[in-house]
Amino acid sequence: MKRFLFFVCLLPAFSIVNAQQKFNGIDVGLNNLYRLSDAKTRSISPENFTGAKGEGGKATKGTGAIPARDLGVGWKISPSVVIHGKSTFTMAEINTSGSIQHIWMTPTGTWRYSIFRVYYDDEPTPSVEVPVGDFFCMGWNEYSPLRSLAVCVNPGSAFNCYWPMPFRKKCKITMENIDDKDMVLYYQIDYTETEVPADAGYFHAQYRRVHSVPYKEDYTLIDNISGKGQYVGTYLAYGSNNNGWWGEGEIKFFMDGDTQYPTICGTGTEDYFCGSYDFDTRSKNAAGVETTGYTEFNTPYTGLCQVIKGDGHYEIAQRFGLYRWHITDPIRFEKNLRVTLQDIGWRHDGRYLPLQDNISSVVYWYQTEPHAAFPKLPSKDELEVN
Repeated sequence: MKRFLFFVCLLPAFSIVNAQQKFNGIDVGLNNLYRLSDAKTRSISPENFTGAKGEGGKATKGTGAIPARDLGVGWKISPSVVIHGKSTFTMAEINTSGSIQHIWMTPTGTWRYSIFRVYYDDEPTPSVEVPVGDFFCMGWNEYSPLRSLAVCVNPGSAFNCYWPMPFRKKCKITMENIDDKDMVLYYQIDYTETEVPADAGYFHAQYRRVHSVPYKEDYTLIDNISGKGQYVGTYLAYGSNNNGWWGEGEIKFFMDGDTQYPTICGTGTEDYFCGSYDFDTRSKNAAGVETTGYTEFNTPYTGLCQVIKGDGHYEIAQRFGLYRWHITDPIRFEKNLRVTLQDIGWRHDGRYLPLQDNISSVVYWYQTEPHAAFPKLPSKDELEVN
C-alpha cells in the first residue's frame, strides 16, 4: 500500500516535468535534432509567397516564365522577383506565432541601396533596419567568402542568415530598393509555426555609419538600446583613411546606467575580434626575407572576412570587414546599453594617434519590446561615399 501511494504521489511531479520538456521546435541543434515537435515547418519564396501548405510551385507568371514556356506550371516559373527603383517589396508576412530559422537571398545591384527590414507583432517601426550587404557582413559591395555560425556568404554572393527570430503574433520582412534602377531578388525564408517561450526576446539589428570620425571622438556603434536583453554580435566595415595600423581602439559596453566609465572595456580592436598583432602572420620567403600582410580568417564566432587593398588606380583605399558573434558569451543588460569604439593608431614616436576613419557597423541583439527609435538611415547619396 505504501509503495502504491508513493507511486501515485510521483505522478503529478512526473506530469509537470514532462510538460516542461515539450519541445517547441525553435532551439534546434545537433544535440537535440532527434526530438519530435508539434511545430510546423513552412517556407516563403517567389514560388510560394504566403508559405501556405501545398501552395508552392503554382505560379503561371514570373521571372522564369519565358525559360519555362515549353514546360508549364511547376517548372521554375517564379524563382525571383523584380523590385523596381524607389519601391519597397514585402518579402514575407506571417500571421501566427513562430520563429524565422533561416534566410537565403541573392540580391543584385549595389547592396547598400537595398534596405532590409523586419517588423514584429504589428509594431510601427522595424526592429531590423540595415543595408542588406552590411547585414550579411558584406558592407563594401564586394563578394568575400564568409563561414560562421550566424552568417554565411557562399559563392557567388549567396547570403545566408541563421539568427533565430521569434515572434508572437506576426512577422513582416521587407526590402526597399532606394536606387533608381530595378533590382532582382532571389530569396527563401524558412520558418516554424509554433509557441514561443515567455522569456524569448526579439531579434534586432541596427546600422550606423560615420564617413570620418571626428578627431579624438569615439565611434558610437549604438547608444539607444532600452529594455532588457542581450547583445549578440558586431559587424564592422572599416575604411582606413590614414597610413599605418588602425586597430588599437578599445570597444566599451556601458550598461544599466554606466556613465563615464563602462562595465566592459576591451583592450583593442583586433583583440575584440579575437585576433592579435595586426592580423599579421609574418613569414619568410625562399630567400629568407620576411614578408608581412593582413591574414583573412573565418571561424564560427569571429573573423576578418574582407581585406580590400585597392588597385592603385581609382580603387585606392584599404577596406576591411570584421565580425564578432557573442553566441556563447552574450552581453546581458537589464535596462539599457551603449557601445562605443575608439579609432586609434600609432604616431611615429610611439604615442597613440587618434584617427578619423570611415566606419560603418551593424549591431545585433535580442530584447524585450518596445524598442527605442532607430536613428534615420543615411541617404542614398551619403551611402555612396566609400
